[in-house]
Amino acid sequence: MDIVVITTIIASLFLVIGVSEPLAARLRLPYTVILALVGILIGVGALFFLRTDLTDVLNPVAEAILGLPIKSNVFLYVFLPTLLFQATLGMNLRRMIDDWVPILTLAVVAVVVATLSVGYALASVSALPLMACLLVGAIVSTTDPSAVVSIFRSISAPRRLSRIIEGESLLNDAAAIALFGLFMGFVMLGIPDPTLSDAFMQFPLLIIGGALIGWLAARCAVWVMAAFARYELAQISISVALPYLAYIVAEQSVGASGVIAVVVAGLTLNLTGPGRLSPQSWANLREVWELLAHWAGALIFILAALLIPRLLEEVRLGDLFLLVVVILAAIAARVVILFGLLPLLTILRISPPVERQYRVAILWGGLRGAVTLALALAVTESARVPGELQRVVGILATGFTLFTLMVQGTTLRTVIRRLGLDRLSPIEDALSRQVVAVALQTVREDVARTSENYDLTHDIVRAEAKHFGERLDTAVKLAEDADDILERDRVTLGLIALAAFERDMILERVRERTISARMAEQVIQNADRLIEAARTGGRTGYQRAARRSVAYGKTFRTAVLLNSRLGISFPLARMTADRFEQLLSQRLILKDMGTFIEGRIRRIYGRRLADLLQEMLTRRIEMVETALEGLRLQYPGYAEELERRFIRRTVLRIEEREYNTMREDGLIGAEVHTTLMQDLTTRRAAIEDRPLLDLALQRVELIRQFPLFVDLDEAAVKRLCRAFKTQYANAGDLLITKDSAAKQVYFIASGAVELESAGQSWRLGRGEMFGQMAILIKKKIRVEARAIAPSTFLVLDEHRFRRLLSRSAKLRSAVRASAEKRGIDLEGLQADQSHSP
Repeated sequence: MDIVVITTIIASLFLVIGVSEPLAARLRLPYTVILALVGILIGVGALFFLRTDLTDVLNPVAEAILGLPIKSNVFLYVFLPTLLFQATLGMNLRRMIDDWVPILTLAVVAVVVATLSVGYALASVSALPLMACLLVGAIVSTTDPSAVVSIFRSISAPRRLSRIIEGESLLNDAAAIALFGLFMGFVMLGIPDPTLSDAFMQFPLLIIGGALIGWLAARCAVWVMAAFARYELAQISISVALPYLAYIVAEQSVGASGVIAVVVAGLTLNLTGPGRLSPQSWANLREVWELLAHWAGALIFILAALLIPRLLEEVRLGDLFLLVVVILAAIAARVVILFGLLPLLTILRISPPVERQYRVAILWGGLRGAVTLALALAVTESARVPGELQRVVGILATGFTLFTLMVQGTTLRTVIRRLGLDRLSPIEDALSRQVVAVALQTVREDVARTSENYDLTHDIVRAEAKHFGERLDTAVKLAEDADDILERDRVTLGLIALAAFERDMILERVRERTISARMAEQVIQNADRLIEAARTGGRTGYQRAARRSVAYGKTFRTAVLLNSRLGISFPLARMTADRFEQLLSQRLILKDMGTFIEGRIRRIYGRRLADLLQEMLTRRIEMVETALEGLRLQYPGYAEELERRFIRRTVLRIEEREYNTMREDGLIGAEVHTTLMQDLTTRRAAIEDRPLLDLALQRVELIRQFPLFVDLDEAAVKRLCRAFKTQYANAGDLLITKDSAAKQVYFIASGAVELESAGQSWRLGRGEMFGQMAILIKKKIRVEARAIAPSTFLVLDEHRFRRLLSRSAKLRSAVRASAEKRGIDLEGLQADQSHSP
């Protein structure tokens, strides 16, 4: 085929892509429906002009269109990796983990149920082999919910719901294509009715093998991209190569699922990339992938739709009956999942609830698209699949796709409107009215200043001011009519606004590089949790999420156990360093949020709510300061290093801003600016690496902070360091129970502890100890010890404590003073000078 003709056709397709999006918006139809219609019209038009006797002028163009090398491999090896990989890069994975149950239910369980439902229903009414019927089920089970996602976003639907749908759209492609490969293999081998156990025995290899290859490929790519830190285009080029190499290696070398390999590679890059690449490089990389995915998604739809007329040329009356069976079985399977399994999981408290209106929208929005057509095309091209089977599979898959696009897709917006999902809730409607009123007041003030500064005509200014004043009066009246909103709902709206502002500030600090890229995702995740918690739980949910952001989690406790039991300190050191930086970042953001409350919040919601939010913000700052102070007490030297690093990063940010301002003002030329920025980039790279946290060294520093151990020499301190174990506790953790026999002594390095015995209580702080009385006196003391703040302890067992006691006069004196304070006689306490610690 002439290269000029091919280039012309491809350029024309891009022109069609550019026109289709505004056309879809104008017609209020999903973008994918317009692409499919355009592709079908092009295909029908090409067939018409090629076969008509009216004219032969357009025959070369028609032949070129119909002769395009559109094979299934083009879709599966060129377009599909791009779509899957970009979808993973755009996901908020850490927030999706919170909703893994509904996501996996829709993406995996629903695909399997749909495959089996369609397969067995089709097998019961046709003469097709079971494997062929299951193959059809796998092909039509993957959904394309992009239309639903776009509509939900346009009506400001809860972010959690959008995350569930996006997760489904990614993972169900992977699950459906893996099942397709499984059943396609049996069909090509001519095994009509193998048992399902035989089929699913190969499934673990597809999944595990693909996941392993994707993970290894992404780790290697991230390592190389980090080494090319100064070459942004090289980093983007490596990211483009990653999904294709992972897909080909998995499919051709191991026989695993290339789709799974691409998905895992994208997830791995999404998790590790922000911490290894600069914020600007990461943002540019994602923008490039969004453009590539937009083109790939549009081209795969148009090119697949071009084939629809040819796939449907041999339709028979009996095929229409089979198509109805497929449609009913697929819809029934989705109904079972959405209205049967998901509510059951909610009742069992395994999954959070999904509202009925949204489940209806998801059901009707289960559109099939380009992936379904590409898989059907792969069947029709295979020489190892019988001809009649090729015809039936192609017709059923194509017909089902057309039904979802032309029936469900064109009526989806109407369904959304009738479900009431296009309207704001009463609370959000009241918020919008108040926001409009406040915004218009600000606009009036700014316009008045502008008119005065530019000395505009007085009569024109007065006329426009009168017109604007009428609009403002109407907006204020509408805002005042919202007084019937409950105070609880006002608090919820205020907290959502506050959390959203916090997230915006985090993103701004990340762009300025005040917050490192490594911690950006974690801090943003905390902000997302605050927004979601405020939406669902109001004030209580917000406070719970705020406490969670500074608490020690299960992962941290696991790291502590690894360090104390097995001596593996790296996870604990890394997580402690992360906690340091996270708390510093949180404090930085929270300190600047008071202005937002006093400004916007007070003007929109009133003084009472602003004061309440200011009080809650103060408590959050105190929590962060307390947690940060505890870490400073544990690791004083390391805290200083991190704060120095923060100051240096801030200096570089201000310095960069000054250079850019001078360049814009013409004070320096492009050559000087480039040289200055290169020097700044070098210095920034030098401070980006976080200082290492040496837990062993920090333990020595902790021991030397105790006045009790000042008289010990260097060798004794080192031996004591080896003898001590470090233990962490959250506020409320029980350290000693009244029924347990104390066999170790706790020295408080940071935090606070409350002791309770015989109705009396004592509070101990940093530098004090407890547990020694139960060891030194013969009778049992019923004492309960509980941490009342995040605390760190140095712990000695009974034998080592007695040896240390016999050696240290200061320790004996401290023990006696503690005993006298509690009214305990320790006359029998004697020093044994013969032992050393």
